[in-house]
Amino acid sequence: MSLLGIAAATTTTPNVCSAQCSVTSLGAMQFFVSLLVESLFKDQCAISTKDNWPQDYAEEVTNSDMGTFDFVIIGGGSAGSVVAGRLSENPLWRTLVLEAGTDPPLESEVPFLFTSVQSSNYTYSYRGITNGVSCKSAAGGNCGWLSGKCLGGSGAINAMLYFRGTRGDYDGWCGAGCEGWCYEDVWPYFRKSFENRGNETHPSGYMKLGEYGNYGEDIKSLFFSGAKELGLRKIRDFVEGSYVGYGNFRGILEEGRRISSAKGFLGRVAKYRENLKVMKNARVTQLLFNKKADRVTEIEFLLQNRKTLKVKVQKEVILSAGTVESPKLLMLSGVGPKDVLKPLNIPVRHNLPIGENLQDHVAVPIFFAIPNENPSTSPDLDEIYAYLKYQKGFLASIGTGSLNGFIKTNSNPKDPYPDIQLQHFTVRRGAPLGMGFLQGFMANEKLTKYFENLVQQADVVVVFILLLQPKSRGKIQLKSSQPEDPLLIYPNYLQRREDVDGLMAGIEYLQRLAKTSIFKSKKAKLMRIPIEECLGDAENFWPCYISYYSSTSSHLVGTIKMGADSDTTACVGPRLKVKGVRNLRVADASIMPTITSCNTYGPTLMIGERAAEFIQREWRGK
Repeated sequence: MSLLGIAAATTTTPNVCSAQCSVTSLGAMQFFVSLLVESLFKDQCAISTKDNWPQDYAEEVTNSDMGTFDFVIIGGGSAGSVVAGRLSENPLWRTLVLEAGTDPPLESEVPFLFTSVQSSNYTYSYRGITNGVSCKSAAGGNCGWLSGKCLGGSGAINAMLYFRGTRGDYDGWCGAGCEGWCYEDVWPYFRKSFENRGNETHPSGYMKLGEYGNYGEDIKSLFFSGAKELGLRKIRDFVEGSYVGYGNFRGILEEGRRISSAKGFLGRVAKYRENLKVMKNARVTQLLFNKKADRVTEIEFLLQNRKTLKVKVQKEVILSAGTVESPKLLMLSGVGPKDVLKPLNIPVRHNLPIGENLQDHVAVPIFFAIPNENPSTSPDLDEIYAYLKYQKGFLASIGTGSLNGFIKTNSNPKDPYPDIQLQHFTVRRGAPLGMGFLQGFMANEKLTKYFENLVQQADVVVVFILLLQPKSRGKIQLKSSQPEDPLLIYPNYLQRREDVDGLMAGIEYLQRLAKTSIFKSKKAKLMRIPIEECLGDAENFWPCYISYYSSTSSHLVGTIKMGADSDTTACVGPRLKVKGVRNLRVADASIMPTITSCNTYGPTLMIGERAAEFIQREWRGK
């Protein structure tokens, strides 16, 4: 029957539409509305389906005997998924991924909604211990951190922005003893994740770089123009020769949806590879060693918070649980500083500085208010429809988050690299959406209220100043020998005065930006948030402000430092093997000796690619 025929048939049905409409309906219009609503529900569900993710191996396991796998990867996050995907390319190797979380939620796939996943059950939420000079606006001065707890890890909850870092970052690693990690060494591995190799189990390649949907083009134009007045050019990508400037950068997405490494390296291939298994809701609690403690023989984990299981390892264990959870597991297993482990009665198998060298891009939010005569009162339904049907429009964007500036504030002519990154997030006047970023850096109640009042009066652009090469170092320690107990986390932001000076240089740049002719013409104003403790001293207002609103950028690295065999501050060698253990590698951002000068997602994917090749070379033909 044609649609018109079906519509005509509905005229004999009861008029259930009368409850919503003041005029009687014969039923034909109700039919078309119902058809539309049903199609939108289907489109919503199609944003992410079970087919996007690997089957849960727990559904196949019928008893507690897990048997033996050649390789076990702990963590299906950004780097762990890459390692698993690469190793499972060899059909002779049995590869198992143990992931503490499960599939990410539907909202994770929609670029604009990425902040809605943060502070949910799909994240780890940590609290640092105050040092008295940073994060003072947070309860007790305790800085808050978030990282992903689902397939894809933090790559499933972040803004998806893709940067690689500078030549200086990697040449610095290499010069400090990390042989094989110079810029020329690592560059091919950035490209590798996006190459289309066209094999039979993965004809489309693993990941893709894509352009975000349009949003806030007037805001982007304003900042581009203001930067140009200050002598900064517009750049397309953050690569050699284009390290300093403003750009509208790309992300890892395809057709308006996120492509996390878990989707690309696991979900897209697992159904073709019998040798690749992924077990979800599997929280690893301990690594079990042989008598010499030079080899991991088994891994103990808690499945679905109910059942303790063990799996044997034939070749290697690859630890990829992240900058917080990876050192935690090593210390629980007896690999860590003896002065931390001994008081907790944990046998010390290897005395290594696990948990030290913690780094992050400390961030400070600065607020611009821009008059807008046309306040937003509700979500744009046309835009929502455009995303559900075609994955277009503002929901396919990360707002103005794709707008980033990289600026060089130091005067050293021999140093071509930026020291400040500027990230931009916009909330339109009266808009109900877009305020999720406040949860992302755990804004306190005073700041939240101030922001809510401000956004009722004007468009608000929050510019996060990120210090790209902080000098301060933090650490992570165990509180007890129980896996479920929280950690002792010491972020130590702003412990070194140079870091305050660096952030002040970023604020001074924004003050100059506010004085440009384009900003004045738009009446864009840099706001001073009224902090009672800071207002009394005008000269020191901004240093005081920094101490209050300093926060994480969730770019945590360094707690299992890579270095030369002779480096006593290093925990893994240049081939990422834990010192003293023949078959245990670490592959995540925790191995970075120093933090990269950009978002750490791209460099973490590269680390996964490097780790996979190290392993493939060692075990090829075995």
